[in-house]
Amino acid sequence: MSVKIRLKKFGAKKRPYYRIVVLDSRQPRDGKTIDELGIYHPVEAEGKQLRINEEKARAWLAKGALPSDTVRGLFNKQNIQLV
Repeated sequence: MSVKIRLKKFGAKKRPYYRIVVLDSRQPRDGKTIDELGIYHPVEAEGKQLRINEEKARAWLAKGALPSDTVRGLFNKQNIQLV
């Protein structure tokens, strides 16, 4: 089973927010998740856009979960080192 860290979309039209989740790569974007790592709200002010539980993120990366390109960029914003 290949595990990915990616975004799960929520919110209204033109007001999106995303949860950063861990799920099986075969699941659809809004499918059943294994774990939730944080949120990304791109419409908010700069300081409130991103919240990530760094301990959980590092633990999943150490277990071999692969982040999507977007999540990789968000991790770089928060200075979370990829293993």
